[in-house]
Amino acid sequence: MQPYELSLAAAAREIRERRLSPVELVDSVLDRIEQVEPHIAAYVSVLADQARRAARDAEREAVQGSYRGPLHGIPVGLKDLIDVVGVSTTASSRTRAGHRAASDSTVAASLRAAGAILIGKTHTHEFAYGLITPQTNNAWDHRRIAGGSSGGSAVAVASGAATFALGTDTGGSIRVPATLNGVVGLKPTYGLVPRHGVTSLSWSLDHVGPIARTVDDTALVLTALAGYDPRDPASVAVPGVGYRPHPDPDLTGVRVGVPRNYYFAHVDAEVAAAVRRAIAQLEALGARLIDVDIPMTRYIQAVHWGLMVPEATAYHQATLRTVPELYRADVRILLEAGELMGAGDYLRAQRARTLMRDEWARVLEEVDVIAAPAVPMAAVPAGQETVTWPDGTVESVSDAYVRLSSPANITGVPALSVPVGQDAAGMPIGMQLLGRPFAERTLLLVGHAYERTQPARSLAPVT
Repeated sequence: MQPYELSLAAAAREIRERRLSPVELVDSVLDRIEQVEPHIAAYVSVLADQARRAARDAEREAVQGSYRGPLHGIPVGLKDLIDVVGVSTTASSRTRAGHRAASDSTVAASLRAAGAILIGKTHTHEFAYGLITPQTNNAWDHRRIAGGSSGGSAVAVASGAATFALGTDTGGSIRVPATLNGVVGLKPTYGLVPRHGVTSLSWSLDHVGPIARTVDDTALVLTALAGYDPRDPASVAVPGVGYRPHPDPDLTGVRVGVPRNYYFAHVDAEVAAAVRRAIAQLEALGARLIDVDIPMTRYIQAVHWGLMVPEATAYHQATLRTVPELYRADVRILLEAGELMGAGDYLRAQRARTLMRDEWARVLEEVDVIAAPAVPMAAVPAGQETVTWPDGTVESVSDAYVRLSSPANITGVPALSVPVGQDAAGMPIGMQLLGRPFAERTLLLVGHAYERTQPARSLAPVT
């Protein structure tokens, strides 16, 4: 096994026990990037020289006994919305050409303090405003979409071009690409991970979170990221806890909600079957299954768009009016549409969101987690714009992908996507676990328990 193939937890163990050096790991990942990047286009920029210098420093610290913890010497890719001092943050947009960050974002500073090594900045759908990431290809089939908007981060992790990565999630932009590329993605509770220094799409919906190969890896990263920062108005002071699940988790008595409505409607049959098998596995591990009704489903998409579109347009207003031609056409159209939305529409969406949060809180009093499909279908071919369901309903690809993920953004509850199989074409399928605010430990426990019953997942065979 090559070093780039190691999970974060495995690489950390090898580094801690001095069987692997950070230099060897970084060199292996950089070699892998050189091999696969022509096929996947995950990176905006690869910071090879900087990463090698940091690896030598990390190796020297390890030799001297200054081991910083499980992220020490581990290569990370950061979505190109996340500021790193002295490094460009382009948001994959021509409007940001030449922009260079003057300081670290909070999450970049946290990873630096934990010893992680930045390997490069990963592509996003322009300003995170989309579910495709058109410049990046799926790690399992480069003729299919990567998913978005954190497509570059998910593809890098799935292909071995990063040991872990960070993404942002406004309507599913961590969980969608993680699912479509067969890796783990976590959208934390709103306010748990600070967003200072991260380019915003929609400030009341935005989250920053990890993408990794295993649930255990995801927990290790979250432990480094979670914390209070007064520079983020939404940041919440939560007592410090470790998120790593018990190595032998017990699900006895854990109540798993299975939706009667919404989450299994207009879902590909192979996806539904794989997720239901995974839920049955949770029951076999001791969990108690409870049917639940998802509230206010007819309003979910309207509320999500009613919040996101005007907030995004407000953020981009000056640039949109001065250099609109520098935006991609699909993004520019959405930004222009936001100028047509009135204050009343936005306020009604906010009021509906409050009601929705309250209703979800009531459901989550009855269960510990909700288990459902992460997305309704596996990755579609690049260029496909619509999907037709068996009842004749036609839906845009973007609407289909955001439909099952956006409720967690509206309500702010944590959501974890975990791979649960592949369809007949060999494309990954994922299950989504949703829980109470700040109950990430429970989600990670359940996800880890399921993951332990499955064969170890290999990296995508990029060709």
